[in-house]
Amino acid sequence: MPKGPQGQKRPADVIGNAVRVMQIATGEIAESTAPKSAAAELGSKGGKARATALSKKRRKQIAQKAAAKRWKARKS
Repeated sequence: MPKGPQGQKRPADVIGNAVRVMQIATGEIAESTAPKSAAAELGSKGGKARATALSKKRRKQIAQKAAAKRWKARKS
């Protein structure tokens, strides 16, 4: 059975999928969404914490280094 973008089980045939969408739209069944993993939760918090901890000068250095690598790869 194919999976949706968030890992939901979905019918493989068109009619079965249309019936499932109709059931979700009318409220006959509830569409369940998978919760984020613990690693994903902590990762998103870590990026924000790192950004606030870095100085403006250091963020600029990191951005310039990344841009140089991107442009170097493009020239090759």
